[in-house]
Amino acid sequence: MKIETHYINNIKIAEVISKKNVINNIDDGVELLGNLYYQDFDKIIIYEKNITPDFFDLKNGIAGEILQKFSTYRVRLVIIGAFSKYTSKSLANFIYESNKGNQINFVTSQTEAIKLLSNY
Repeated sequence: MKIETHYINNIKIAEVISKKNVINNIDDGVELLGNLYYQDFDKIIIYEKNITPDFFDLKNGIAGEILQKFSTYRVRLVIIGAFSKYTSKSLANFIYESNKGNQINFVTSQTEAIKLLSNY
């Protein structure tokens, strides 16, 4: 795993780059949050391909647990991916509601992610 740092408008953004899953379970999500928070990041970009597919099955609670920690520590998170492949109506509603706010967002490109995180 590599952390690419973007500095835009005096804002420091961490982009998580990896060829394999970074988040496989709740502990991995909390560990990633802690490591980046310790490095003074409060804005993080991660790719859907680096998150276990279980995260996107809301019934098991993985997403809820991890995202609650990000919210508690006021760390903004943007997940980049192609979310239309998921057929769950509850996930579609969750993504829609999340994207109304500015804490957790789901986008399709790095450009969108950086724009979102550099405007707040």
